Amino acid sequence: MTKFIRYRSAAGVSYGILDGDTVHEIHGGLFGSHTETGVILKVSTVKLLCPCEPGKIMGVGLNYRSHLGSRPQPGHPEMFYKPVSALQDPDEPIVIPRDATDVHYEGELVVVIGKPVKNASPEQARAAIFGVTCGNDVSERDWQHGEKKDLQWWRAKGADTFAPLGPAIATGLDYGNLLLQTRLNGAVVQKQYTSDLIFNCPSIVSWVSGWVTLMPGDIIYTGTPGSTRKLSPGDVVEVEIEGIGVLRSPVL
Repeated sequence: MTKFIRYRSAAGVSYGILDGDTVHEIHGGLFGSHTETGVILKVSTVKLLCPCEPGKIMGVGLNYRSHLGSRPQPGHPEMFYKPVSALQDPDEPIVIPRDATDVHYEGELVVVIGKPVKNASPEQARAAIFGVTCGNDVSERDWQHGEKKDLQWWRAKGADTFAPLGPAIATGLDYGNLLLQTRLNGAVVQKQYTSDLIFNCPSIVSWVSGWVTLMPGDIIYTGTPGSTRKLSPGDVVEVEIEGIGVLRSPVL
């Protein structure tokens, strides 16, 4: 397994390989050939950024049975978009936007695409997945489902800071069976294995690629388990997935 990060140091923004508390800078980006530059830093001395720069962000709704409630199981992955402007770096805040009254966390496994994929079979889709990371599909429930809900989820899931991502992209993991946990102020509020996904990662990528070409760096939030609850200023949300790390977000 390899963990890749994107970070800012005194020398600028770089990609690196995370090895414990040490970062080995790489040249050449994530998705083509890359080499280590020989620069080695302590991770405590750099600022972690979103681990990739996606051209687009998609998400899956209703993808754990534990999150369905009384709703019927969908027959295919139900997709939506989040704008790239919603991205937020690790340890940076989720900002509750103006007029929002019911903002919820959604801890999720996020797929990172590594090569162009169009009309892919599940096996071709699996080969196009570069790795996985942690994400929080922050959602404003009133704007999403309330009495005066918007026609689309453009702000319910796309407001600024509603897509925390990171801290690292892990490659070489069995991402079909990872423990996902979300903690709110230290208490576990979501806990489930990714083996419980209704549609697994290759199935999602294959489905999407039938209509939308996915490109290197694009990301897909794969759905959240169980129930969610309202966030308030002063809260701290942590999304932890085994083998990847902890995505921490204070709430303002």
